Amino acid sequence: MAGPHERLEAQIDQWRAYVQRRRAISAADVDEMEDHLRGQVTDLTATGLDDDEAFLVAVRRMGNLDAVSREFAREHSERLWKQLVLVPETPEHDASGPTWRELAVVLALAVGAGVAAKVGLAAIHEDTAVLRNLPLLTAPFLAAYFAWKRRVSWRVLLALLVPYAVLAFVLNAYPYDLGGSTVLLAAVHAPVVLWALVGVTYVGGRWRAEEPRMDFARFTGELVVYVTLLAIGGGVLLGLTAATLNLVGVDLEPVMQDWVLPFAVPGAVVVGAWLVEAKQDVVENIAPVLTRVFTPLTLVMLLVTLVVLLTAGDLADADRELLILMDAILVLVLCLLLYSVSARDSLARAGWFDGLQLALVVAALAVDAVALTAMLTRIAEFGVSPNKAAALGLNLLLLVHLGRSGWLLLGFVRERQPFGALTRWQTRFLPVYAVWAALVVVAFGPLFAFA
Repeated sequence: MAGPHERLEAQIDQWRAYVQRRRAISAADVDEMEDHLRGQVTDLTATGLDDDEAFLVAVRRMGNLDAVSREFAREHSERLWKQLVLVPETPEHDASGPTWRELAVVLALAVGAGVAAKVGLAAIHEDTAVLRNLPLLTAPFLAAYFAWKRRVSWRVLLALLVPYAVLAFVLNAYPYDLGGSTVLLAAVHAPVVLWALVGVTYVGGRWRAEEPRMDFARFTGELVVYVTLLAIGGGVLLGLTAATLNLVGVDLEPVMQDWVLPFAVPGAVVVGAWLVEAKQDVVENIAPVLTRVFTPLTLVMLLVTLVVLLTAGDLADADRELLILMDAILVLVLCLLLYSVSARDSLARAGWFDGLQLALVVAALAVDAVALTAMLTRIAEFGVSPNKAAALGLNLLLLVHLGRSGWLLLGFVRERQPFGALTRWQTRFLPVYAVWAALVVVAFGPLFAFA
C-alpha cells in the first residue's frame, strides 16, 4: 500500500499530465507551476493539513486551468504560432500533442481518400453520380481518423457500416430519373447522414451524451472555416502555377481536372479535420468569433428579406429559388445561434448580445412563417413535388427548433431560465436533421416514382 508521500507524488504527476495537455502552456511553464504547487502544499501541511487535503486546497488556489491557459495565451501570443503542428515530438514536447506519427496517419488517410475518389469516380461521367458518390468515398477516411484517434471499438464501427451500406445502396441502386428532382435531393441530403455517422466516431461512440454532441458541433464549424481557408490558399497557389506554366505553353487544366481536384477535395477535408484537432487547445475557436460579426449583419438581412416577402404580392407567385434561399438563410441563423451557444459561459448573466440573438431568432421565425405560408399556398395550387415536400419538411423542423430556442432564450434574457436549458435543446434536436435527411434519401425516391 502506498504511503502518504507516494500518494502525493502520484497526484502531482496526474495534475502535471493534465496541465501539459494545455498547449498554450510550455514545459518550462509547467515546471514553474509545479514548483509553486509544491510550495503551496508544503505551507499547508505546515499548518496541520495532511498531504491529500493540502494538495486539494493548493490545486484549488492555482485556479481554473482553462482560465490559466487562456491567460498564458494572451501573455505569450507570439508562442502560439510557433507551436506548429509539424513540430516533431521531443521529450520536452507535450506528449499528447501532434506527432509525426499522427501526421503520417493523416497524410496516409488524405492520400487514401484521394485515391478512392480518383478510382471510384474514374468511370463516372454523369454529374449527379459524382455528387452522390464523392461524399461516400470521403467519409470513411475521415471516420477512420477519428476512430484511430478516439480508439473507437470495433462494435461501434461495425454498427456504423450498416447505415453506410444502406446509404450507398440507395444512392447507386435506385432507378432515378437522372434529370429529375429526387436524385438531386438524395445527393444533397446524403452528406448530412454521412456527417452524422462521422460524428459518432468523433464522439468515440458516446452519441447519446450531450456535451460530445456540442463538441462535434463546434468541430463542424471550425472545419468549415479551415477547409475554406485551405481551398482559398490552394486555389491561389494553383492559379499562380497555372498562369506561370501558361506563359511557356503548358496547359495545366487537364491535370487539375483529372488529378489535382480528385485528390485535393477529399484530402483537404481530412487535413482540415486534423488541423482543427491540433489547434483547438492553442488558439480560440474561429466560428464563435465570426458569429459575433455576422449576427447583426444577418439580422439586417432578415429584416430586409421580410419586407421584400411581405410586399411581393401573391405568395403563390413567389419564386421557387427565393423560397430555397429562405431555407439557406434560416440554416445560417441556426448556425449563428448554435456556435454562439457553444462558446458562451453558461454561468454568465444575460447581456446585450443575448438580446441581439433573441431579435435574430424572432426575425427568423417571422421569415419562416412567411416562407411556410408561401410554400403551403404553392402546394395547394400546384400540388406536391419532391422539392416542395423537402423544403416544407425542413421549414417545419426549423420552425420547431428556432421557436423553442427563442422561447428558452427569452426566458434566459428575462432571468427565468438557466442558459443550460438552451444548450441542452440545441444538442438534443440536432440529430433530428440527420433523421430527416435519411428519410429524404431513402423514401422520397419511391414516394415520387424516382422523378
